[in-house]
Order: sequence, then C-alpha cells, then structure tokens
Amino acid sequence: MKNVCHMCMMPLSMSQTPPEKEHYCSFCFKDGEFVYKGNDVKEFQRITYEALREKKTGFLTAKLFTWMIGHAPHWKKQSKSYRRVV
Repeated sequence: MKNVCHMCMMPLSMSQTPPEKEHYCSFCFKDGEFVYKGNDVKEFQRITYEALREKKTGFLTAKLFTWMIGHAPHWKKQSKSYRRVV
C-alpha cells in the first residue's frame, strides 16, 4: 500500500501537490498536520462522500471510494490503539 494515501486510499499520484508526509496525500496532510482532526472513521467517510458528490462523482463510485477508507492503514492503526485504551 505504498502508492496510496494511508488515510483516504487515494492514489498518491493524484495528489494536488507533492506529499508533505510519506504515505499521505495533500488532501489529508497539509501544513504539517492532518486536515481532518478527528478519529472517527465513519465521520471521515461521510465528509469524504459529501465532497466527492459535490465534485459530481457518481453515487456508486463515491460509495466505493468511501467504503475503501475503512480499510486504510491510518484507520486500522486508530482502531487498534482505541481498543487498547478501552
């Protein structure tokens, strides 16, 4: 998974600018920090889905891309650390 963003699963080649941080696209990591500050994958998926639909991405394509986010390494790491705390 080294050619996709570890947060949103977008191919890094589609990033608007060269990534600031290895494994993260310019949409997810900007100015030295993550753009999305939360740790709720469902909320991030909803925000991403709405942004894709605003850009006229088809319904099924937007659903597929947001579903893939749940399998991204960033979120898997988040859920593991959350389980340890609880």
